[in-house]
Amino acid sequence: MPAPHQIERWIERFPLIKNFSASHLQIARGTVHFPVLEAGAVAYVLDGACVNYLMCIDGRTRVFRMSEAGREVLIYKVSAGGTCVLTTQCLLAGGGFPAESIAEERTELAAIPTETFRQLMTESPEFRAFVLDDYSKLMASMFTLIEEVAFAPLEQRLARRLLAEADRNGVVHTTHQLLAADVGSVREVVSRILAQWAEAGLVVLRRGQIELADRAGLASIRLH
Repeated sequence: MPAPHQIERWIERFPLIKNFSASHLQIARGTVHFPVLEAGAVAYVLDGACVNYLMCIDGRTRVFRMSEAGREVLIYKVSAGGTCVLTTQCLLAGGGFPAESIAEERTELAAIPTETFRQLMTESPEFRAFVLDDYSKLMASMFTLIEEVAFAPLEQRLARRLLAEADRNGVVHTTHQLLAADVGSVREVVSRILAQWAEAGLVVLRRGQIELADRAGLASIRLH
């Protein structure tokens, strides 16, 4: 059985659980478990079975596909308070996971087994509304990503990614290799652009970190 503090953190991160009926809350509490993935650990392999509905309590995972040329193409990321839309799709429609997923940092998940997921989807209006609403929002974000990759210049995609990934201090904790994967490019090209931006005073480059020195300047790249 999960420890009380795990249940409390789960409910704190996903307040909708407070709206469950007493019987549905009992079912959820009795079957949920809390796997922890260390940084770099695999959450899903391509075509792997989807056996749980996953809710991210803390940390972050990246969902991606590998091209035939061996280039990683980011699909989306799942952060604290989020769910995995492709897992939801698998549970609703069947089939294997159509991508790969790894933890970018230590990640704690709430995992609801398939049978419990289906029961709650059938019996709990609150749970069903949450799942479908979250699914719709994530699908919309995926279409936005497709539009960016298809039509936006690389510099625009890179600026947008840096602005989205920066913490409250304006620092992005990543590598040039991961950034290149995020924007559908290669490390050498991304490193060259970042070096140009560093010379222009837009960013400050450090090992494993990129500080956004001029957010307004980066934001203007998105408008050109």
